[in-house]
Amino acid sequence: MSKELKSWIIIIVLAFVVAFLVRSFIAQPYRIEMTSMVDTLSPDDLVLVDKISYKLRFPKRGEVVIFTPPIDSKNKYIKRVIALPEETIEIKGNTIYIDGKVLNEPYVYSPILKDYGPEKIRDGYVFVMGDNRSVSMDSRYFGPIPVESIVGRAVIVYWPFNHIENLNAYSGETP
Repeated sequence: MSKELKSWIIIIVLAFVVAFLVRSFIAQPYRIEMTSMVDTLSPDDLVLVDKISYKLRFPKRGEVVIFTPPIDSKNKYIKRVIALPEETIEIKGNTIYIDGKVLNEPYVYSPILKDYGPEKIRDGYVFVMGDNRSVSMDSRYFGPIPVESIVGRAVIVYWPFNHIENLNAYSGETP
């Protein structure tokens, strides 16, 4: 085998190893399949998911996360973090209250449809909801999710090009 061919084989093997490591531990692309995050995310959008952040810190309100839902361990869902541990969430008349204060939600696409709570979120859990509330299967149905079930934080929509968007533009302000 020639020296040049050996070099190419080594480069290709290293490229595959690095790609595998990045995808497994650092960042991973996900394709949006459902309409629960419309207007923020549409079906067939591709998002890049940061898999490191939550190993270093707890999720923040307003962040868009990918997680394994308790009702469907074969699929991944994408939703927005709404309430954090030790907070009490209540939904009345299409308004969300966190510890009795109205949550500002400029990203919401559709009305909530039914009341919920009040419920205090346990330690190690977060309450998640889709932005398209009328069709979203979220914590209102399966309860708060354990932080360990979160795969990562959706950072940016990178496809299609006419929909490139930073998903962390919303500050997640506390009520």
